[in-house]
Amino acid sequence: GWGDDGTIWGGEFLLGGYRSFRRVAHLESIGLPGGAAAVRQPWRNTYAHLANASANSDVDFMLERPALKWLADKPVKATALMLANGLNTPLTSSAGRLFDAVAGMLDLCRDGQTYEGQAAIGLENLAVEEVAHVQPYPFRVCGGTPAIVSFAPMWEKLICDLEHGIQKNVIAARFHRTVIEAIAHTVEQISQNHHLDIVALSGGVFQNRILLDGVGALLEKRGLRVLQHRIVPANDGGISLGQAAVAAARTVGTTG
Repeated sequence: GWGDDGTIWGGEFLLGGYRSFRRVAHLESIGLPGGAAAVRQPWRNTYAHLANASANSDVDFMLERPALKWLADKPVKATALMLANGLNTPLTSSAGRLFDAVAGMLDLCRDGQTYEGQAAIGLENLAVEEVAHVQPYPFRVCGGTPAIVSFAPMWEKLICDLEHGIQKNVIAARFHRTVIEAIAHTVEQISQNHHLDIVALSGGVFQNRILLDGVGALLEKRGLRVLQHRIVPANDGGISLGQAAVAAARTVGTTG
């Protein structure tokens, strides 16, 4: 949703409770070229993430890569201008848009999704048989307040895998393993810095069973108590209930 810094949130590490919170880390904010159009067309997110990760985001340079030839059929020069000028390109830290970007790279719903989360579901289904057997791609966590979790280092390795003929299900699995390791690493750092031992995994991204099980197992192995959804859904339904709980807690706090 709309964050208090004027960007679209979606991949957040929040420290707090019902009455207050702090955003102590988040996924790197990336431009969303075309706004809602980028949600419907995953290739837009693919291009935005590639441009962010590339030392040389020149369109013609990108098109020289064998794995990126498909971009020649897209209006990438106009998209590049939108990103450069921030025109109809809000920033978002959304985990869902990261999944869309990777799905687009693997030609899953690249040109259009017919429902929210279609590309991410396809990516999860592609990865499920291989995720236990692969190594993660590189990522980085930039310290600060809040800390920034960046998947920019992943893209060059992912492109090389494609260009070397690595199967897409293996690439999808490596991506999932990368997200699992990045989340677990960041949560562990937060828990150490703030002397915490309980973490709640919530939000639509944790409808993904690979992530839920993978992150939960790693955090429990590292000594944290992990709270997961059992009755209330992890996505918008649970968030709506949470908003009501927050409103109730704040109301009680002001009248009691």
